[in-house]
Amino acid sequence: MPFVADALLRVKPSATIAVTQKARDLKNAGREIISLSVGEPDFDTPDNVKDAAIAAIRRGDTKYTPVAGVAPLREAIAAKFARENGLDYRPSETIVGTGGKHILFNAFLATINPGDEVVIPAPYWVSYPDMVLIAGGRPVTVETRLEDGFKLRPEALERAITPKTKWVLLNSPSNPSGAAYGHDELKALTDVVLRHEHVWILTDDIYEHLVYGDFSFATPAQVEPRLRRRTLTMNGVSKSYAMTGWRIGYAAGPAELIKAMETLQGQQTSGACSIAQWAAVEALNGPQDFINERRRIFETRRDLVVSMLNQANHLRCPTPEGAFYVYPSCAGAIGRKTPGGQTIATDEDFVSALLEAEGVAVVQGSAFGLGPNFRVSYATSTALLEDACARIQRFCASLA
Repeated sequence: MPFVADALLRVKPSATIAVTQKARDLKNAGREIISLSVGEPDFDTPDNVKDAAIAAIRRGDTKYTPVAGVAPLREAIAAKFARENGLDYRPSETIVGTGGKHILFNAFLATINPGDEVVIPAPYWVSYPDMVLIAGGRPVTVETRLEDGFKLRPEALERAITPKTKWVLLNSPSNPSGAAYGHDELKALTDVVLRHEHVWILTDDIYEHLVYGDFSFATPAQVEPRLRRRTLTMNGVSKSYAMTGWRIGYAAGPAELIKAMETLQGQQTSGACSIAQWAAVEALNGPQDFINERRRIFETRRDLVVSMLNQANHLRCPTPEGAFYVYPSCAGAIGRKTPGGQTIATDEDFVSALLEAEGVAVVQGSAFGLGPNFRVSYATSTALLEDACARIQRFCASLA
């Protein structure tokens, strides 16, 4: 296809979307499938948020919006950062996009020149490296270890930084591992970045409210105020407020960066959906008590899944601090055979054989840059999780 841009030739299809579609196809063909591959809450959007969207429709707020977002939403975002993160941003230092992915993509497109490097800890969300490649940059992945809780160590970050480094990308809590950095862990990383004045931090905080036990969330610009002028803090309403389909992400950062992203967005999508923006105003300004209720449910699910997977042969599953994923190692299954004689040579073989044998869809760790592991999303009912984990146990027990 000679008319396709060279940049597109460097991009891979999303593995999570591919697995989800394969599970959907098998289900449509009559198989009983449990999908643990989808990264979205199974809860519904709160009624007050829905009502705010309906009210916006009824009063006629259905026209084009300012590129960077309607004023009440940008004010609500600034208030949220002050209230929850101790970060003082003016509304003009915020921007609204069509989902968190849109914010990240525009940040890279607005700042990366050919050859610029972005340091990305692995495992990473599948889209990060491809976004960097499309922007003309070079993703520099740094593998983390299960023994370190899948967290980037400061000495590894120091080794990864070069004169070409433009960004360090941090996602806490993490998709896919659920790992989250505490205050002191972040301080060790921000100390490294402080020593390299040409390096910026892009932080993906989309799972901020989904942290468990006595873990306390922190974000880099809060931990190290001296980095505020070279930090972009991204967040959104999709996970905490169960608003994935509303497609609203947002960020705050230095005014010149926000202006550059606004200029790009003005020639790309313009403003995000007006109705979804007014719903997001209510999400950020309205009652927040339901978040704790849902967090407790997710924590119970996490504990169930970790316990059951650690009882399976050949698996090792650490307990993550947040999000709604676990990232077990299947290294013990590599080299073993299924009852049908197939040798499990990779984590992709493992998840494919699991789907065929037991009808459980998970995502291979190689898609996230680190294996042999697989990602399990526990954003589904307890009954389905118990059934799925029992099937995984049965599959692992069948490996010779």
